[in-house]
Amino acid sequence: MAETKQEERKAAKLAKEIQAFSKAHGGSEGHLAHIGQAGTRIVLVGTDGGWGDLVAPTYAVAQKAAEKAGLTLHEEFDGEFAAKVATGPYEWTRMAGIQIGGPSNS
Repeated sequence: MAETKQEERKAAKLAKEIQAFSKAHGGSEGHLAHIGQAGTRIVLVGTDGGWGDLVAPTYAVAQKAAEKAGLTLHEEFDGEFAAKVATGPYEWTRMAGIQIGGPSNS
């Protein structure tokens, strides 16, 4: 299937956002995760442990964006990759708020 101009533009925009994240965090790695009809999530983990995500409309657009940005992709979000994520008090209290009725930080 040929890429449309709209898909090309979206991939280029996402690639710029990936590059900005990477620059701000001393480099980055990523993982692509299908999120149903909403598209594909590009999970980013910085060298400094910072993390974030972007959403692409399709898996193909997410792959193209990662390729354009030079992002190293992991096949799985396994324990070794997850261990690179730095979490702080916000994340822990947020998770506790969701799971056991603790503060929600909302």
